[in-house]
Amino acid sequence: METKAMRINGDDLIAIGYIPSPALGVALRINQKRHGLNRNEMMTFYAAVLQDPTAYLDHKIFAKLAKSLIEDAEERALNNTIPLKKKAEPYAIYGKEQIEAGALKQMNIAMQLPVTVAGALMPDAHQGYGLPIGGVLATKNAIIPYGVGVDIGCRMALTVFDIPVAHFEQNKELYKDVIMNNSVFGAGHGFRLLDRTDHAVLENKLFQENAFIADLKDKAWQQLGSSGGGNHFVEFGILEFAENDAPLGIAKGAYLALLTHSGSRGFGATIAGHYTQLAKNICKLPYEASNLAYLDLNTQEGNDYWLAMNLAGDYASACHEVIHQKITVALGAQVLARVENHHNFAWKEQLNGEEVIVHRKGATPAGKGVMGIIPGSMTAAGFLVRGNGATAAINSASHGAGRQMSRTQATKSIDTKGFQALLDKADVTLLGGGRDEAPIAYKDIFAVMQAQTDLVDIVAQFSPKMVRMADDGSRED
Repeated sequence: METKAMRINGDDLIAIGYIPSPALGVALRINQKRHGLNRNEMMTFYAAVLQDPTAYLDHKIFAKLAKSLIEDAEERALNNTIPLKKKAEPYAIYGKEQIEAGALKQMNIAMQLPVTVAGALMPDAHQGYGLPIGGVLATKNAIIPYGVGVDIGCRMALTVFDIPVAHFEQNKELYKDVIMNNSVFGAGHGFRLLDRTDHAVLENKLFQENAFIADLKDKAWQQLGSSGGGNHFVEFGILEFAENDAPLGIAKGAYLALLTHSGSRGFGATIAGHYTQLAKNICKLPYEASNLAYLDLNTQEGNDYWLAMNLAGDYASACHEVIHQKITVALGAQVLARVENHHNFAWKEQLNGEEVIVHRKGATPAGKGVMGIIPGSMTAAGFLVRGNGATAAINSASHGAGRQMSRTQATKSIDTKGFQALLDKADVTLLGGGRDEAPIAYKDIFAVMQAQTDLVDIVAQFSPKMVRMADDGSRED
């Protein structure tokens, strides 16, 4: 006869990790028969099945319990998942005929987030992770790490020099040496200790107050003033103003200019990875929206990411400042104007009378009168623009031409001889780079610009002439 000490009840099972649920009832019913097992043996099985129910789906005694535990877990996951809106909020699409279906699908999902207020898709849009590249999303008090992107604060910077165009054309070897001696490219690459540059950004208090950020300080210092791989570049080109531009103080004519594209390097990428995973752990969204996991800015985690993101943006700006300063000094040039803008970032802005968080993942800020740079490709024109402040576009524009081919497709679509022929035709000297960044990989920049005439006015056109890119095959964007 079973004594009281030998019995197994619900409290016993709860003590080893079971929770009140249908599975608990199944477990107690199995215990009524005992199946020749004593109390200790039954408790050992109960613990093992709870630990890994899939291993007991075919067990002659505990299969029903294993199945019930799995069903319970699935039901709890479903109940804990934050539901999406049943229908995507409407949003403006610019140049829709040039945008792939995958990017449109991603944007539609983003527009179903419960925190979404408004959105827009730029004409250079293509599929990414979470929010499509070229996607603009306004949210209510929520920040989406993958809505910002991996390369936090990636940006364009343009310096206009007082150097005659003819001087560049007659001294290309000099300019080649200047670029090669004052730029470092590639994923993971940086400077030796003696060659590193100090900058005020490294004195940001987060490097003392946040242990996670503090551990990244040496990496940030090592890579300060360097550029990534992929589509990042440092290039000389000819900037042509068709009219006088009073706000910049530039007269009509052609000028030698330096244009750079890069971001926050390994520092920003590590921040992005850390907080993306944290957001996914906290914010459980349906599978199709999981890469859009967000953090509430009223929480410690949300505030920590906001501060880290802003630091990464400042760091990216510092990298461009160092590059432009080094090259300006090396040339002995006078600076006539400098313009900088960033993407892969989030801003607190006013939209229709309320404060929102505007994510621009591969989109250029284009508020009324705001200056920006929209590049084409290594041979195609880029544009210096001034924003029109279009509300439907959430004060945004494209950040470039946008890819129309994957890197693999581009490499397969053109051989080395054909690639060089394109460079020769455009009179472009390429230092580094590869066929994965060939001009054919990108959309027609003139079609992209035509699709956003409501968003920006063109101030000047930039023609690349000497382009430095990573030559190690790295794909850090």
